[in-house]
Amino acid sequence: MVSTHIGFPTETVAVFIALSVGAIFIDLFMHRKDEPVSLKSAALWSVFWVTVAMLFAGFLYVHHGAEVASLFVTGYALEKVLSVDNLFVMMAIFAWFGIPDRFRHRVLYWGVIGAIVFRGIFVAIGTGLLSLGPYVEIVFALIVAWTAVMMLKGDGGEEEVEDYSQHLAYRLVKRFFPLWPKLAGRKFLLNQAEVDRELEKPENQAISVGRVKKAALYATPLMLCVAVVELSDVMFAFDSVPAIIAVSREPLIVYSAMMFAILGLRTLYFVLEALKQYLVHLEKAVVVLLFFIAVKLGLNASEHIWHHGYSISATASLYVVLGVLAVGIILSVMFPAKPESSDSKN
Repeated sequence: MVSTHIGFPTETVAVFIALSVGAIFIDLFMHRKDEPVSLKSAALWSVFWVTVAMLFAGFLYVHHGAEVASLFVTGYALEKVLSVDNLFVMMAIFAWFGIPDRFRHRVLYWGVIGAIVFRGIFVAIGTGLLSLGPYVEIVFALIVAWTAVMMLKGDGGEEEVEDYSQHLAYRLVKRFFPLWPKLAGRKFLLNQAEVDRELEKPENQAISVGRVKKAALYATPLMLCVAVVELSDVMFAFDSVPAIIAVSREPLIVYSAMMFAILGLRTLYFVLEALKQYLVHLEKAVVVLLFFIAVKLGLNASEHIWHHGYSISATASLYVVLGVLAVGIILSVMFPAKPESSDSKN
């Protein structure tokens, strides 16, 4: 593991905050309306977010050297690739809740806010745990390898549609809020007066909800969807945080790489949604990378214990991440999925 130490230099932290916050405000201003995001728009915004991240990488290169910049880019690329599986799960969540395209960007916005908070907590905990000794890295390696094995097992055959009404987040929201079963525009919660007005509409005559005392708020499917997305992202953090910590133990490098990758996830979601049928082997690339990270963590830990002299440099890690991603895309182009219609005829 690279031992480069930069700490929390004031100028670097200030540039990171300025770039990330400024980019967020630009994104929010341009997407303040509830409109579907086209593939062209999503692709352009994805380029925008990658450019912002590379500007920060350039700043790191000038002020902290090539090694630090390489660590950041490696962590950023790794988090981007690992987020692919997370985004595919989000597609399934949106489909199950019946969230229209025009509201998905709004749900993803709150998902990103939650990810910023929880990833920061996990990075602090993860980097702190590593100070306890190399055996923590072995535990992290086992977690990452186990995730890869689970993904590999679930890769064959058709996936069953998960019933998200049994999801922990769904049940928690249901415990604290009565549910309104239909979307009510862009609202996450409805008060009693709004529910009464909804019940007066002819199309809602068949809906029956119990009246709750003290003017309680009702959770809409949009609220339930946000809750499931948030908790699902927390679960994904259990493997992505150890994976990126394998690149560097520096909290600022790890957190900034994760944050710039996460901030671009909303637009990346719409790109992947449009191209999902063409990127059929991308998830296999994620599995390969998880096994690679497990090996890297294992080598780091065993080096501290037995001093065998074997390690994987930051530059080599970057080449592996980019190479595996490229191979996944190329294989998807060369060996596309068979059309469903042809399968059904056989």
